[in-house]
Amino acid sequence: MLYQAIVFLPLLGALIAGLGGRKIGEKPSMAITTGLLMVSAILSWVAFSKVALGGHTEEIELFRFMDVGGFKANWALKIDTLTAVMLVVVNTVSALVHLYSWGYMDEDPHKPRFFAYLSLFTFAMLMLVTANNFIQMFFGWEGVGLASYLLIGFWYKKPSANAAAIKAFVTNRVGDVGLALGVMTIFLVFGSVNFDTVFSAVHDNQDRILSFLGMEFNAIELIAFLLFVGAMGKSAQFILHVWLPDAMEGPTPVSALIHAATMVTAGVFLVCRAYPIYEAAPVTSGFITVLGAFTAFFAATVGLVQNDIKRVIAYSTCSQLGYMFFAAGIGAYNAAMFHLFTHAFFKALLFLGAGSVIHALHHEQDMRKMGGIWKVVPVTYIVMIIGTLAITGVGIPGTGNIGFAGFASKDLIIESAYDAAHGGSAAGAFAFWAGIVAALMTSFYSWRLIFMTFHGKHRGEKKVLDHAHESPLTMLIPLGVLAFGALFAGMFFYKKFAYGVNDFWGHALPMQHAQIAADNLYAAAGTTMSDEAAGHHSYPAWVLWAPFIVSALGFVIAWFTYMYKNGVEKRVNAEGGPLYNFLLNKWYIDELYDATIVRATRWLGDVFWKVGDIGIIDRFGPNGVAAAAMSIGKRLSKIQSGYLYHYAFIMLIGVAAIIALVMRTVGG
Repeated sequence: MLYQAIVFLPLLGALIAGLGGRKIGEKPSMAITTGLLMVSAILSWVAFSKVALGGHTEEIELFRFMDVGGFKANWALKIDTLTAVMLVVVNTVSALVHLYSWGYMDEDPHKPRFFAYLSLFTFAMLMLVTANNFIQMFFGWEGVGLASYLLIGFWYKKPSANAAAIKAFVTNRVGDVGLALGVMTIFLVFGSVNFDTVFSAVHDNQDRILSFLGMEFNAIELIAFLLFVGAMGKSAQFILHVWLPDAMEGPTPVSALIHAATMVTAGVFLVCRAYPIYEAAPVTSGFITVLGAFTAFFAATVGLVQNDIKRVIAYSTCSQLGYMFFAAGIGAYNAAMFHLFTHAFFKALLFLGAGSVIHALHHEQDMRKMGGIWKVVPVTYIVMIIGTLAITGVGIPGTGNIGFAGFASKDLIIESAYDAAHGGSAAGAFAFWAGIVAALMTSFYSWRLIFMTFHGKHRGEKKVLDHAHESPLTMLIPLGVLAFGALFAGMFFYKKFAYGVNDFWGHALPMQHAQIAADNLYAAAGTTMSDEAAGHHSYPAWVLWAPFIVSALGFVIAWFTYMYKNGVEKRVNAEGGPLYNFLLNKWYIDELYDATIVRATRWLGDVFWKVGDIGIIDRFGPNGVAAAAMSIGKRLSKIQSGYLYHYAFIMLIGVAAIIALVMRTVGG
């Protein structure tokens, strides 16, 4: 019952608060949902120690889900290391977000509904990560999309929140079409949607060709690409990333939940879960590598100039997801999952820390109206510094794990990309250099956020600063827990995630790619995998030091730009120019969408409305035949007078007409 409790306790909380919130009241609704999530989070760590550290795997069948002809998909829980990692990430962050929301949403009159949505979101994500087949995963996938729509648009009286919710929903539906087609193609090729059945048959179908509209496709490559289209939408990769920054219109706890541990990581999880398919699809894997690396670069450039504190962190999320994808694309699935794991801690910390700042400054989000508040909110300042050190990857190069969480996982990804490039992969080489450049920009915009928010003179209204205050304990405790994770998650779990290919990952991830870095690491040192003293001897020194150097350089540039001789005021007043506006407007991707897809769709809608609906259907339907019939009916109804002699007279005329017709016919 351990795993059933982990999955269904959040659903129970959502039902109680959602259906009975008005009856039981705000505080009981908040207490029940938060308490159940806390229990689920604790049980998730128990499961993690049992599965990931103890080597236990299991599949638990719950009940029959779909059984139509040869199509079968039971509702079951697949428990392995990959699942255990996701359970820990999802439930830990969700439980902390629930607790944090006690303080952040204190003045909101609709707290039961909000907490019900949070718990529903968590349950949908748990359905996704525990699925043992593609149909159950798709159910969780769509459930997450529904809950995100409800949460992003929670403040539905704000037009911008409604627009952002619709944008997220529609953009994700585009990706979900690809995912749905991918699942259909899987059933067409394999005759099953069960993970184990499909993955075991990939090798036998590796050369299978599918014909469609006169074109031929490799079946495995096509499936891999279609699945990745769904991952692109959910994990906000370039072109389908546009919903993610606008999702900041939702409450800050929602931002932390969506962008740190749940919705946006679903795509990375999908690629890692379906690794046997991607192992057999080198073309699609190369595409994932290039697109992920480009997304890491693109999002980082946009983050350089954003002024909304939450949008800076949102683009940071987009960039970090790019790192995870290009790691998965080159086959370093373990590195991708490790970064997913550490990212959950430091990104949730940064989002909730930003929420603490917004709470202190009475809902101000523009960093140009902040500054000089570090003494007012010292705890928030400290945890934001920890989160910044984690995301910028501060650590001791060459040690692998002595540093903040982001150092251990991001450097492992960059080193894996170097391995791929060294092995002749052009996509790997592009990913390596894109990762280095993105690390430089990540450091700059992260420290820019710190300097503009906490240092210098306060640039907002004086009364706002006078009333600024530190957040309540319900908000600070989650920040403290996440700060602990941002400090130590990398050091504690580095060897398990990076090199524990047998005792940790088992069959959840492929051994060969997880061992590439390990082989390089230990071979030159003349040691074995169990030798803990081995270091990164096989990599050139510049590869090990490059991420650290660019991170330090980013800090220095940000300090000179925003701190040196009151650089903030000068820089804010001087910002401008074509490049700055290009980045500020997010490469004009939204404008491009509006000029092409949005306007074309609107024009097509007008054609169907004005020509098809009004010009044809209404003209010949309601306004044509139907109108004529109604007019004739109205005129004929006038002869229904109710007088018997009128009816007799009409009958007489009818008889006379019939006789006349007969006589004329006979006479003719």
